[in-house]
Amino acid sequence: MTSPSAAFPVADAETAARTALYGPEFAADPYRVYEGLRAYGPVAPVEIAPGVGALLVTDHRAALDLLRDPETWSKDPRRWQETVPADAPVLPALGWRPDALANDGTAHRRYRRVVTDSFALVPPHELREHTRQVAEQLIARFAGNGRADLVAEYASRLPVLLLNRLLGAPEEQSDRLAAAFSGMLAAATAEESVAAKALFFGYVDELIALGGLRGGPDLTSRFVDHPARLTHEELQAQIVLTVTMGHTATANLIGNALARMLSDDRYYGSLSGGGLTARDALHDVLHNDPPLANLSPHFARHDTDLHGTPVRAGQLVLVSYAAANTQRGRTRPGESGGAGGSGGGAHLAWAAGPHACPVQNPALLVATTAIERLTAWLSDIELTVPHPELAWRQGPFHRALVELPARFSPITPAEAGVPRPLG
Repeated sequence: MTSPSAAFPVADAETAARTALYGPEFAADPYRVYEGLRAYGPVAPVEIAPGVGALLVTDHRAALDLLRDPETWSKDPRRWQETVPADAPVLPALGWRPDALANDGTAHRRYRRVVTDSFALVPPHELREHTRQVAEQLIARFAGNGRADLVAEYASRLPVLLLNRLLGAPEEQSDRLAAAFSGMLAAATAEESVAAKALFFGYVDELIALGGLRGGPDLTSRFVDHPARLTHEELQAQIVLTVTMGHTATANLIGNALARMLSDDRYYGSLSGGGLTARDALHDVLHNDPPLANLSPHFARHDTDLHGTPVRAGQLVLVSYAAANTQRGRTRPGESGGAGGSGGGAHLAWAAGPHACPVQNPALLVATTAIERLTAWLSDIELTVPHPELAWRQGPFHRALVELPARFSPITPAEAGVPRPLG
């Protein structure tokens, strides 16, 4: 961890010593890194990949001021993108696409409306029922084993099956989507990454063709039929964004919430009807371990100043939801003050302003239902690794567990096939 020096302007990412937001040290304890970054003030110089610098907002008020000021800050990365090596590993997440995340003004509103209008047509009770069915399908696969990795076998898998269903793909295509995601996450070479992306985009293109032919209540058909009349490239971008963000945020939210619940006796006692609920755990995580820790890429439209930090035109600025949420303290599993946040006010896990997450309520409904179903079936579930020893995935943007090993009393296949009340 590099300490700031008075010898240079703190905000100049070209001359300041940057702190790495990647690698095992950062993944193991990012909150220690955020605390060190606060010595720079509200904004600090960081490195998000080797040779790729950025400014990171760690202050809650500064983050809100940025997120709510589209006149000063653009979401379009193309000017910045020209300054980054073409093979930079962060470009798939931060590069330009014709979608709601990487555009401003009229284009952004047009893309966002397609997503919000389409999800608004999914009744909450139907979404809850779809989630219940997928959850119980997954639980039945491992319930008789007495052990499971709740990330690989549940939290990560559930959004894949659910999104595949909501998008209108045949059930058997979920394995293809899961393989594409797994390949993109685990790719060790450029060739493996290219192959996984080809599998993913092939899946998306087939969805678009199917939606255009069929029509109907699925999300793909609604995207295709929307009055915005998206081009094929735009449809592809909206579906890719929906799937990647929907999977990553939801999987991490479920996994992180389960990790907290199963490490805290106040939740453990509630698995069969106590005081704290799945929704309490989710709100706890959104404050203290947000599933997307550092994101909201913005680019200064002109040379400007952000809470005393000079920012050059086109410079990349990220918001640390995790740091901003916890600047007044962070509660860990089992500590008093949990299950309701860190005491620092409203959280930023969904971002804010015109680019705030457009599907917050559906995401919470899915995560709540997934946790309720798991704990209803496996009421004595417990972790086999203490929370402080859990391993976290490396990367600058997410807060994601590598695995979540748990044990429980096995239930028989007959029991796993008997429907239980939802709730």
